[in-house]
Amino acid sequence: MELAERFLLDALAYLECALGFLCYVLLKLVGSPYGRYASPRSAFRLPARAAWVVQELPSLVVPLLACACAPAERLNRWPNCILLTMFLVHYAQRALIFPFLIRGGKPMPLYTFILAFMFCTYNGYLQSRYLSQYAVYADNWLTDPRFLTGFVLWLLGMLINIHSDHVLRNLRKPGETGYKIPRGGLFEYITAANYFGEVVEWCGYALASWSIQGWAFAVFTFCVLLTRAQQHHQWYHEKFEDYPKFRKIMIPFLF
Repeated sequence: MELAERFLLDALAYLECALGFLCYVLLKLVGSPYGRYASPRSAFRLPARAAWVVQELPSLVVPLLACACAPAERLNRWPNCILLTMFLVHYAQRALIFPFLIRGGKPMPLYTFILAFMFCTYNGYLQSRYLSQYAVYADNWLTDPRFLTGFVLWLLGMLINIHSDHVLRNLRKPGETGYKIPRGGLFEYITAANYFGEVVEWCGYALASWSIQGWAFAVFTFCVLLTRAQQHHQWYHEKFEDYPKFRKIMIPFLF
């Protein structure tokens, strides 16, 4: 039974990588279907705050249920506890804090919400089940350069992501409408500073976990956010004649 589930978790990780590449191709063809790019003709749309809370919540609830409903044998080891906590901290912020800071927010199409909810359930199970039941780390893993570097990248990426979201929320003063060019922080160098932060965060998590499951999540995140970053970059250049020409898309000084 354990061998079968371990095989399943590896298969799900490889499938997540494949889905990431598939999403990249599809989103390049049709564009990101939410936010400013959502069609106003969508028949079913959900309030932004409620949609964000519910769609992100499985990544928080599924791991907690998985650990509560079955003996979490590996969580008596510090590396496993810390790695799972890293995952949960991100989604606690994303599901319980970020949505309530949204100012306005365009309604989310129902199909986008459903896909996000399904992914968070899928990935929440994948990461938590692997870390709580099967991941084995050496006694000195917490001092291993891979873990230390990964943890620093995870923390730095999360701080960049949170700060960039703060910058975007405060572009308009109360009562103002319309779009503005983001200024400050990494927005001085790239269009999608918030996405860059999230990619760095999950690459750090993947390095610290040193697992197929962790890297699958990082690959999926990069594939999906890259297409949206490219779409943002093109949109800003088309909308603002004075948009800074030297800004890259998502990786400072490179791309």
